Amino acid sequence: MWNGDALDLDAYLARLGHEGDRSPSLATLRALHRAHVLSVRWENIEAVLRKYRPLDLESVQAKLIGSRRGGTCFEHVTLYAAALERLGFRFVVVQGRVQMGETKIRPETHAAVIVDLDGKRWLSDVGFGASPLEPIEVTDATDVNDGTWAYRLRRQEVTPGADGWALYQPAGKGRPDNSGDGWTVRHTFTLHPQYPTDLRVTNHFGASSRHSAFSDRVFVQRLHPDRLHLLDNRQLTTVTPGRPGPPESRELQAREVPQVLADVFGIELSAEDAELLLPKLV
Repeated sequence: MWNGDALDLDAYLARLGHEGDRSPSLATLRALHRAHVLSVRWENIEAVLRKYRPLDLESVQAKLIGSRRGGTCFEHVTLYAAALERLGFRFVVVQGRVQMGETKIRPETHAAVIVDLDGKRWLSDVGFGASPLEPIEVTDATDVNDGTWAYRLRRQEVTPGADGWALYQPAGKGRPDNSGDGWTVRHTFTLHPQYPTDLRVTNHFGASSRHSAFSDRVFVQRLHPDRLHLLDNRQLTTVTPGRPGPPESRELQAREVPQVLADVFGIELSAEDAELLLPKLV
């Protein structure tokens, strides 16, 4: 289903720095999830440059493994699902609605993985950028907190008449409080299985439509265990939970961006792509 047989598993695990157990266990899932989130960036540069983002496994491997680039959730999940399939995990891919506090119904433009292990289900959401560092058990009410990053998962109505799950994060400055006690809905999802053909449709919209938030504006994220770097067009921001005051932020000159991508995000653009990028950074 997810082309696991075509994956260069050794290269993928080397990209993550994973040298541990390969059995389809919860310990392996946790190790892979954390390593993927910390190793592979979220970025939409390909869509901004070319309004096209191939989603076949060969292209995704070449980009995220061979070129050590990042990608959107669809690229992350295409690669991650192939690895889970190859390792023998039982899972489904789902799509969700990114809300970030909004209450209106938004399209399903986010992909994640639900893994079945020993009668329990785990949300393995590796492609959000600022993703949780651990899988989250899918129950009616799960709270996780690693001391820096905190999340809540709640079973609730996610669209009129339809139940599902909502992943919450602390509301923070400028975010609506959807729960009444300091939490905002990051995204919602149901357990309706999605397949590669479904991801291709949504990926095409995200890369090429003028209605997509990520087809024209550069956005890059890099998560560390204690901080998050964000590049929104030319605005570079570092979010450090628990640090007093607003996040550190500064506006870059367009010519600075390729070097910042390399130094801060570990993304090396070719000379051609760097030149193509500059006019987009308005």
